[in-house]
Amino acid sequence: VIPPPVIHIESYSEDSISFSLKMTANIKVSGYVVNVYWTFDTHRQEKRTLIIEGEKSILKVANLTAHTPYEISAWAKTELGDSPLSFVHVVTSGTRPAPPSLKAKAINQTAVECSWTGPRNVVYGIFYATSFLELYRSPYNTTTTSHNITVLVERDEQYLFLV
Repeated sequence: VIPPPVIHIESYSEDSISFSLKMTANIKVSGYVVNVYWTFDTHRQEKRTLIIEGEKSILKVANLTAHTPYEISAWAKTELGDSPLSFVHVVTSGTRPAPPSLKAKAINQTAVECSWTGPRNVVYGIFYATSFLELYRSPYNTTTTSHNITVLVERDEQYLFLV
């Protein structure tokens, strides 16, 4: 039986988490698959997947948000097959940024101008859909470092927006 890898949090800060991966059994590891999950505004779960080749065991995930819970899951790719998943949870330090104040205004039947307030020099995600269910499951989305964006939409539909 292949055991799951051990995930050990080495350190964390406002915007990064460093962790190590290792196998407790003497099994040759060809790589790891790591998923980092977090929830955006209680509506949308985000995920970042890292493919690690070889036995490299110490990793750093950067560009994270302060005071946010993250779940890290990992499995090892071995000569005998894939291992089971292992999980660890960590909350980044610092103070979580205030949510932006979003304004959405229809320009015409197929374009919506979105603008918001918030800190500079960060990446904003804009999510939109025609229902709360779609906003949670599979919204349209885009990112920008500015404080406004024009989004193209289908005519004769109502949309919900998050930034």
